[in-house]
Order: sequence, then structure tokens, then C-alpha cells
Amino acid sequence: MGRPPASYKPLVFQASLSRDDLTEYIASQMDALFPDGFPVRPQLKRYVTTALERMEHCVLRAGLKGFHTKDGPRYHHLHTDQHAMFLYYLSNTVFKHGGPVQVAEKVYALNKALHGLDAFYEVNLPDVFAVVHPVGTVLGRATYGDYFCAYQNVSVGADLDDNHPIFGEGVVMYGGSRVIGKTTVGDNCLLSAGTTLLGDDVPSNHVAFGQQPNIETKPTRHNIITDIFKSAA
Repeated sequence: MGRPPASYKPLVFQASLSRDDLTEYIASQMDALFPDGFPVRPQLKRYVTTALERMEHCVLRAGLKGFHTKDGPRYHHLHTDQHAMFLYYLSNTVFKHGGPVQVAEKVYALNKALHGLDAFYEVNLPDVFAVVHPVGTVLGRATYGDYFCAYQNVSVGADLDDNHPIFGEGVVMYGGSRVIGKTTVGDNCLLSAGTTLLGDDVPSNHVAFGQQPNIETKPTRHNIITDIFKSAA
């Protein structure tokens, strides 16, 4: 795809740091944790620009706690859930636009070190997603729909035959839940804490609970997009 455009459009949401200050903040963190002498600053600013635009697109559609103040939507670098999301966007932006692999790797590693979140830069998370205190969460290769939300100690990934899960729009995975392999989770679904799906499908508008092979589902009264994300979309 080549490098993203250098132009920088004004942001609608509030960012706690300017683009330049955020670039320096992240570069300083990487220098402290990974002092291998590879220069990240000359490469980073261009990708921070695009990642901020992606973060804005998400935050404008997610009314989760801490994502909005009385003055409007915001991204704060010390809101660790938000910063974990931003670092995913940044690492993925570097990868998608053909940037230096060392930069993508360092941003990905920084996210793991700071937040305990494993969201590899090649994984295509949706344009609108959220993580909530995601310590121990691994978001691997899958097809993700918008309005996906993962809590702590969640796992998503392939099985031994390299089959990947498919998620519809509006899915919440609560703490300790796992979705592995050839599994389809429909639109507007919740996976209760500790649920393990391995080749089990969940119909749209249902809650799943239990562990494979003893999975049960029941209809949900919640609307993930409006009740959880509090989005008007």
C-alpha cells in the first residue's frame, strides 16, 4: 500500500497529547524498554498521524466509560485501555502501510509490556472495538465484526488445522472466555465469563455460557451497540 499520506487533518475528539508529543512519548517508551539503537523517531510521526485518525473513528462510535467527558469524546494516553487500543492501531498502521518491520514489532512489544495485551500487528481487528482492562488477553487471527469488545484473559485464535473464528457485529467476550478454531459467533452476542468455544456456533442475539462440549445459549435482551458501546450508530 505504500506509506500513508503526510497530511494531518484536525481531530474532532480531544487527545491528551499533541501528535508530536505523543510521538515523542511512545518513542521514549520504546527506547527505554528496547534500547537496541534502532532509530524509531524518524519513522514514527507519519504513522502516529494515521493511527490517531483510526482511533478517532473508533472513539466517536464508542461511548464507553472514560471515552467521553462533558466536553466530548477523548483519547487520553494515561487511560490504559485506550492507550492499548491506540498502540494496536499504530502497530497495524505501520504494517499495513509497508513501514519498517522493526517499528511495528516494537510498538506491538510495547503494548504487551505495558498492558499485557497480545494483539499482533498483522491481525485485522475491526475499525470499532474496545478492550477493558485486557491483562492476559490474546486477540489472534479471526474475522472480527465492528463493535467487538474483549475483557481480561480472553483468547481468540486458530486451531491445529488453522481454522479461524468468525465474529459478527456487536460481540462482547467477558473475562476468561475463549473462542478457538472453526467457530461462528453471530451478531449481537455475549460470551459469559469462562465460556470456551471450540467449533461451537452461537446464533445472533444470544448469550453463550459453558465449556465445550457443554455449551448452552439463551436469547439476550441487550443490544451490544447501544447498551454496551452506547453508540447511536
